[in-house]
Amino acid sequence: MAASPFIEIDVDGFTVKITNPQKPFFAERGETKLDLVNYYLSVGDGILRALRERPTYVKRHIDGAESEPIYQKRLPQHAPDWIETVTVRFPSGRSAAAACPTHLADIIWLVNTGTIDFHPWPSRRADTERPDEMRLDLDPQPGTDFHDAQKAIPVMREMLDELGMVGWPKTSGNRGIHVYVRIEPRWSFTEVRRAALAFGRELERRMPDLITTKWWKEERGEKVFLDFNQNARDRTIASAYSVRARRDATLSAPCTWSEIVEVDTRDFTIATMPGRFAELGDLHAGIDDAVCSLDPLLEWASRDLEQGVGDAPYPPQYPKMEGEPMRVQPSRARKVVVEEPADLTEG
Repeated sequence: MAASPFIEIDVDGFTVKITNPQKPFFAERGETKLDLVNYYLSVGDGILRALRERPTYVKRHIDGAESEPIYQKRLPQHAPDWIETVTVRFPSGRSAAAACPTHLADIIWLVNTGTIDFHPWPSRRADTERPDEMRLDLDPQPGTDFHDAQKAIPVMREMLDELGMVGWPKTSGNRGIHVYVRIEPRWSFTEVRRAALAFGRELERRMPDLITTKWWKEERGEKVFLDFNQNARDRTIASAYSVRARRDATLSAPCTWSEIVEVDTRDFTIATMPGRFAELGDLHAGIDDAVCSLDPLLEWASRDLEQGVGDAPYPPQYPKMEGEPMRVQPSRARKVVVEEPADLTEG
């Protein structure tokens, strides 16, 4: 049986073998695995900044973007010994050694395994239980789209300014928008999630016809959902510069605040981003220098609680959390019907 064709490339002093470099990965566009490798090399500073020292899950598509995905939380056993790992535990109580990128070569090696999407934790290996990133995820619901999410951006920026926070927007690469806030790593996942929920509820108050924080889909309507649960422990979203497994080869693109309200998510692909990156560099380059406090948002959360607005449901795989309301969708909630006893006397 003939050996698979391959090439070897040097990535910052590490030799990475790329097998089947001409395999189609975005068939309709004609782009190959090697094109995907070259894309990640072209945005190396940006993707490494987004993933550096973070437990990272990957979404592998061995036969290209339209093939069935393999969601992988553990670093493959055959990985080279220069790729570092960190042990993380899941809500189930199990644990795994997740990839913890420290070199661009780590990322390129994972791309060779079929990885298209990279999904890092919002915390780093120094203390995986203390996030250093709050993630505000605008997720358009059926009947809404990316352009509806854009409408929320000016108000989100105003709110962040009020809170003394710096936000870093990016397209999700799909239908939504993400805004990251770098925070001091001194709060738990529970607290960061509570802060994101408080932010979402205030945004909902200011834009009630557009924004919802309702966890149950049946209650959301045709609105944009601010997904506070993306800040729950073990939840991840696509990183900045992560390509998405879509036939149009779009990616999660950092933007300026003025850009994000004008762009189309289809503007950013593995073909267009290298030139943009070469011209502008990483638009999130200053994120690690803009560390914010969660205290103002946690004060908003306390205000909500005092007004009788408590926690919201967690995703179904999580254990019941303290203060969490009943975790059952409203239409299926058991209702106690009090009926008057039947009159058994004869008339």
